[in-house]
Amino acid sequence: MCPARLIVMAVVSGVAGVPGNARAATDAAALIHPLEWPAAAPAFAPDPATERFVDQLLASMSDEEKVGQLIQADIGSISPQDLRRYKLGSILAGGNAAPGNDVRASAARWLALVDAFYRASVADLSAAHPPIPTLFGIDAVHGHARIRGATVFPHNVGLGAAHDAALIEKIGQATAEEVAVTGIDWTFAPTIAVARDVRWGRSYESYSEDPAVVAAYAGAMVTGLQGAAGSSQFMGPARVLATIKHFLGDGGTTGGRDQFDDRADERTLRAVHGAGYPPGIAAGALIVMASYNSWHGTKMHANHALLTDVLKGRWQFPGFVIGDWNAQEELPGCTRFDCPDMLMAGVDMVMAPDSWRQSYLNLLGQVRSGRIPPARLDDAVRRILRVKAMAGLFGKGAPSERPGAGQFDLLGSPAHRAIARQAVRKSLVLLKNNRQLLPLDAHARILVSGALANDIGAQCGGWSIDWQGDHNTNSDFPGATSIFGGIKAAVEAAGGSAELSPDGSFRQRPAAAIVVYGETPYAEFEGDRETLEFSPEDHSHLQLLRRLHALGIPVVSVFISGRPMWVDRELNASDAFVAAWLPGSEGAGVADLLFRQADGSIREDFTAHLSFSWPATALPVSFSDSGRVSGALFARGFGLSVTQPSQLPRLAEDPRLPPQRLAQHTLFYAGHVTAPWSIYVADPTASVRLTTSAQPTPGGALSVQLDPPLLQATWSGRSQGLFSISGRAADYRALARDGAALRVRYRVSAPPQQPVRVGMMCEAPYGTQPPPADAAVSPDAAVSPDAAAPPRNWALCGTRSGAALDLTARLAAARIGSWHTLSIPLTCLVDQGADLSLVSAPLAITTSGALALSISDVRIVRRAPRTPCH
Repeated sequence: MCPARLIVMAVVSGVAGVPGNARAATDAAALIHPLEWPAAAPAFAPDPATERFVDQLLASMSDEEKVGQLIQADIGSISPQDLRRYKLGSILAGGNAAPGNDVRASAARWLALVDAFYRASVADLSAAHPPIPTLFGIDAVHGHARIRGATVFPHNVGLGAAHDAALIEKIGQATAEEVAVTGIDWTFAPTIAVARDVRWGRSYESYSEDPAVVAAYAGAMVTGLQGAAGSSQFMGPARVLATIKHFLGDGGTTGGRDQFDDRADERTLRAVHGAGYPPGIAAGALIVMASYNSWHGTKMHANHALLTDVLKGRWQFPGFVIGDWNAQEELPGCTRFDCPDMLMAGVDMVMAPDSWRQSYLNLLGQVRSGRIPPARLDDAVRRILRVKAMAGLFGKGAPSERPGAGQFDLLGSPAHRAIARQAVRKSLVLLKNNRQLLPLDAHARILVSGALANDIGAQCGGWSIDWQGDHNTNSDFPGATSIFGGIKAAVEAAGGSAELSPDGSFRQRPAAAIVVYGETPYAEFEGDRETLEFSPEDHSHLQLLRRLHALGIPVVSVFISGRPMWVDRELNASDAFVAAWLPGSEGAGVADLLFRQADGSIREDFTAHLSFSWPATALPVSFSDSGRVSGALFARGFGLSVTQPSQLPRLAEDPRLPPQRLAQHTLFYAGHVTAPWSIYVADPTASVRLTTSAQPTPGGALSVQLDPPLLQATWSGRSQGLFSISGRAADYRALARDGAALRVRYRVSAPPQQPVRVGMMCEAPYGTQPPPADAAVSPDAAVSPDAAAPPRNWALCGTRSGAALDLTARLAAARIGSWHTLSIPLTCLVDQGADLSLVSAPLAITTSGALALSISDVRIVRRAPRTPCH
């Protein structure tokens, strides 16, 4: 799920909807052969009593009530009072949503909010049938990590290295207990993707590149969260509904780009990417989340052959399919407000976080017109009601009255932290231990260095407190322990000393240095990478390692990352190297493996083995049709023990990248948008990310098409259209001072008919929030394309408008069909009032008239020749 970043821009979610007209994906259906997929054995046969209850309830529901069950809204755009009128099936708290828009809200405030939504959903009772409670969902993907004080478990990438399904079940149960404290019914976990290209920004959500590991873990986590299917534990006190996701093929996209196309053949899709679903269903999973990605060009949310014929038909899945965050807007002919084709393909509940009211009105109209047949409507509603009934939701009462609710001492309890600390120990992989340096003598003087040594937020990674997890401090994790904190406690308990020095300076020579460094937090597509070379521009950590090593001080690297990475230089500069992944809140688990006991014996040995191949170059390993891996430095299954002698020879320090991968600050080149940047197109109805070869805006103002090595952008003149290359906000002020320029290589195919502006977009300061997308919509308003709100000024990289340049005359004078280069000094934008401290889109072009451009190259050029701003 990907809650949208808060972007200051003109084109925001309006109120318009465009009737869906996506055609059936007959080409994709022809590639699927359901009978060749292995049969699944669902945990639950239809229970006659449950089915009778659901049928009776369904028969007494109005069309309005049925349509409401199909929709899930986010707390950022709906209030409990709204839910009294619109009886929606579900509420979620997206990655940046929280009570009062405060991601650091207390657990008590969370419980109060969840309780208020529940009570609103069952208020105003119908005489025709009993009230239907709403389901409340949240991303508790590595513990209840959205809540301050909760236990944060290692992310899945580390847990895969433990090779311990029983541990996974314990983590699931502990997570469920903490989620239940806040009254929440449902978590969007586990991710059972099989990541094959770890440049993918969601790789840390994958247990392994090995489908067998993922299959073993899928059922274990479902059982831990929900309780054993068929037993008295199932959905009993302190259990929550699980979600197996993302169906299907999200870990196999081309180039490792999140939400892009998976080109695997059907056998690979079935045997590799589908491996976790039958065991998950067999363990009792009742909810599946559809995936953003496409398969052979067809978006999964529109893939009837897989969602209906395989999942619900061949696998007899009895539960419901939930869509992902506004995924409907990426389907041809759809908008975030209007997409009946998704429902017809097999999605039962639409995640419409900020478009729920418009979606409700449009779906209701389509039900009444017959566009959505009664049989399909009833099937979707029946599945949702069945899950609510099987989860006991009709008899549990209000969240605040359930067993365990409000017992806030269970959040981060000693028992749960002990499980998390064990998980850290079992997930650490020892890649190098020359001369058996580890375990260290705890009686000694230890220097602890590196930027992440005392950073709990970095240990926890994304999906911690908020979506990206990149604005956290240690105070956001009360009760947690940093890696330095764990080392300090272990060393001082043995009579030694531990000094924290991020830059590696010291007054007294240490016996050994532990340097903690690695990736900083990210989530989803904002974590996509072009290569696996760790920190190609910032070598401060490497200089630190080399300086300490040159002084003859034994050096231990503790590497924090959400994936295996090319770190040959760092390996050479270290005597021992530990892949710590994203260990979560219990940093003391790292110290448990680094030191001997007071008597010199081994306290704990390394037992983890890689569940992902570690790359030999800065490009990912490759897989043959038979599953053989090539290009690995350390093969999957590798992992040292401190008891075994080992000596890693010096490695070559050439990342072995092709020339096109070496260019710094390249945004678009050779028909390829450079990760983690993404192309967006927007008009007054919505902004949509390009994840396939072509993408129009919902209102038809602009369309783009990748035609390697070019990108074609065509404005229709219907309304204002915005093209941008966007990504995680970065500070461009130093680049501006150094004379950098934005350079675009372009060709005009059709001249501009209205003014064209070019510039940059900037992200709003963290913690601010624009008005909800539905704020201007009357509850009874009809939804039509003409209802779109006027766009705001999109070029607000500062405190006043106009921080953009007029490109009209230049494009009008350009020779049609000839290539030209546009160079814009960043100082030109600064001179017009742009604040470049939070640039989220280094290139943005907008016009309300007709225009056609081809673009071959976009990059930031350092120390560019000075060009006049006019």
